[in-house]
Amino acid sequence: MKEKYLVMDVALCHDCNNCFMACTDEHADNDWAGYQKAMPWHGHRWMNIERRERGENDRVDVAFLAKPCQQCENAACAQAGDFIKRREDGIVVFDTEKGSGKDISASCPFGAVYWNEEAAVSQKCDFCAHLLDDPTWEHGVPRCVHSCPTGSLKFYTEDPAEFAKRIAAEGLEAYKPELGANPHVWYKNLYRFTKNFVAGQLLKDGDVASGALVKIAGDGVAAEQETDMFGEYRFDDLADGDYVLAAAGKEIAKVTVAGGSKDAGDIAI
Repeated sequence: MKEKYLVMDVALCHDCNNCFMACTDEHADNDWAGYQKAMPWHGHRWMNIERRERGENDRVDVAFLAKPCQQCENAACAQAGDFIKRREDGIVVFDTEKGSGKDISASCPFGAVYWNEEAAVSQKCDFCAHLLDDPTWEHGVPRCVHSCPTGSLKFYTEDPAEFAKRIAAEGLEAYKPELGANPHVWYKNLYRFTKNFVAGQLLKDGDVASGALVKIAGDGVAAEQETDMFGEYRFDDLADGDYVLAAAGKEIAKVTVAGGSKDAGDIAI
């Protein structure tokens, strides 16, 4: 049985919010019988986009993480109500009739379930199941994916073994894998949101040291790169820990990464 998967490339998301607006356009004031009650215009973000700024001084960047329902195989919300089921294609859906009056928004560790006070139902993203089941919907993907202008969001219908090969080939990761949720939403370049970097600039003889080899070591990491035309370098995808920078055959700095990216500053070699 082929199942549905959503993949987000964090490096391609510009926070345009097209996915969020498309989701709202599809569901607000629209009662999709058998699938969803109408979404409220305010307070619900089924396609929620989180923001994280990294770095110090002028060596900074920002990353965005689209975080809809993860369509978990081991869904925490399923333990909170008997109106939740997982379809054969992997989509987790709520029965709006059985779930009437049951607020389970606190059950989701990803914060992806919302309480609709007016309709008295719990709601979340269901990959636009009403569209996927509609043979006249020629695009074959959820509205959010169809509306993404950068290609950050992609949608796949594959059997689990086939998708497992995609995970390995493209370096996909689950968000918060420690939860053991086995999600059907996966991320590329997730380190841009969850990990940190160490950056800086090398100087030589009063000028930028372009093309200089700089190395980093520590916490199981050993990497090297050449500085760019401005003498800048940046080592990314780093976990919290202690790191040593070296260049021109000598140690040039010790940096501790703890909960945020670090600027090692301008260093003469």
